[in-house]
Amino acid sequence: MKQFRLLVMLLLALVIVISFAPTAWAFCGFYVAKADTKLYNQASQVVIARNGDRTILTMANDYQGEVKDFALVVPVPVVLQQDQVNVGDPKIIERLDAFSAPRLVEYFDPDPCSPPPVNRVGGATRGGDGGDVALQSSAADSALGVTVEARFSVGEYDIVILSAKESNGLETWLNRNGYRIPQGANQLLRPYIRQNMKFFVAKVNLEEFKEAGYQFLRPIQMAYESPKFMLPIRLGMMNAITEQDLIIYVLSPQGQAEITNYRTVNIPSDAEIPVFVKNEFGDFYNAIFQTAYTQEGKKVAFREYAWDIGWCDPCSADPLSPEELRKSGVFWLRPNTPSNVFLTRLHVRYTRDKFPEDLMFQETSNRQQFQGRYILRHPFVASPFTEKVSCPAARQYQRSLNQRLEQEIQTLAKLTGWNAQDIRKKANLSQSQSAPWWQNVLP
Repeated sequence: MKQFRLLVMLLLALVIVISFAPTAWAFCGFYVAKADTKLYNQASQVVIARNGDRTILTMANDYQGEVKDFALVVPVPVVLQQDQVNVGDPKIIERLDAFSAPRLVEYFDPDPCSPPPVNRVGGATRGGDGGDVALQSSAADSALGVTVEARFSVGEYDIVILSAKESNGLETWLNRNGYRIPQGANQLLRPYIRQNMKFFVAKVNLEEFKEAGYQFLRPIQMAYESPKFMLPIRLGMMNAITEQDLIIYVLSPQGQAEITNYRTVNIPSDAEIPVFVKNEFGDFYNAIFQTAYTQEGKKVAFREYAWDIGWCDPCSADPLSPEELRKSGVFWLRPNTPSNVFLTRLHVRYTRDKFPEDLMFQETSNRQQFQGRYILRHPFVASPFTEKVSCPAARQYQRSLNQRLEQEIQTLAKLTGWNAQDIRKKANLSQSQSAPWWQNVLP
């Protein structure tokens, strides 16, 4: 039996200073890996560009199955017209993902006999915490309490905008018109009908889809004006058999965005971990997220990134260009003026019992920078072509390395839940493999 998923997005639907005491770190470093959405088998993504009551929302369809079975039902606050709906560019969501993903950075200890200047510059200081469907007659629709407010096509999608008086009638209308929705959906549709919300319903026009030669369904983008800043997710849980991941990119001229009816917390960050994690970063970040998710009772939203989109440090991808920002939905930019776009990446892993309410958002004026960042510090290794390092600071530095490695092991165990002894074996093996071959021979 072919898999059918009801997608729900909008309103249904993340200085090295050689010293032997703790020091403040700058963000600058060498980016080496990122934890993007490819880590998750089912990660829905949504981009919300919002300024005041105006919103452009982009929904990335992670639909799995035959496109003829695709259906998207999205409650919206107003009746949308054709010129308010667009087909988005999937590469833009990939760019936002790459730019904001949690990242691994590495630093290399300098020669302890030639310490760097104390006054370091070059980095910002760390921030805080189917085909055509034959529609039923208007009389039959009216009997069900359903009104077709608008009907149009955009790209490969055939779209209708519905209003309804009661949920049973809306469920019946959707089933009669070929939209196979989960049994019992009427109970979850009811609250949105009571709020007098409309329903954006889309199916794939197969002829248009095949003629255009698309391989995957493209994102749907919609513009609307409403004081409601929310993202209902409850109907999206009806098809779920396990936890679902939702990545939300909020673009604002103000500052950080946060969820108001669930706690928004920073993902654990700025941890120094053993260098072997460089080859296991995907497993590491999956473990750190699951551990934090469990420790927080599985009912918080994690902030994975918050930064002015015009720059980055370290950069896991180039900042988006003005044209890419426009395609992302940013509508307040003006020619020949500095960009004013702040990006917040939120990561929600949700289930029906832990997230019984839709997500409610607010913009804030807080422009404090944050990123999920994990640090590798490579010990200094003298070149075989230079004199042996033998200054007093070098001897002190060498004695400190085992203590530093043990601290990194304990940190990694705490963040991931991994067994410290297993980590210790890997770390010691990694350390011995990374040591130069001549160290065990030359005095």
